[in-house]
Amino acid sequence: MGLMTCHYLVSGRVQGVGYRYFTAREARGLGLEGWVRNLPDGRVEVVARGEIGALEALLGRLWQGPPLSRVAGVEIGGWNGPVGSGFGVLPTPK
Repeated sequence: MGLMTCHYLVSGRVQGVGYRYFTAREARGLGLEGWVRNLPDGRVEVVARGEIGALEALLGRLWQGPPLSRVAGVEIGGWNGPVGSGFGVLPTPK
């Protein structure tokens, strides 16, 4: 199978609870490339590239989140922008 890239917007109590670092650790463990960052509106944005099975596994983990998080929703879309190599935690955009 080929590689896919997905864009996720996660809402709920997902900032200030270690969600970005949880996501980066899970994504790296699944062999995905991409990044995660907080958004000014309180959501977390995730871009991940990899095999479809790994992206589906990441989606399940995004819904789970770390212990202090409470995920209310995950929007999924495609992504045509840069992904980079490895899986990083990016700063919140201005």
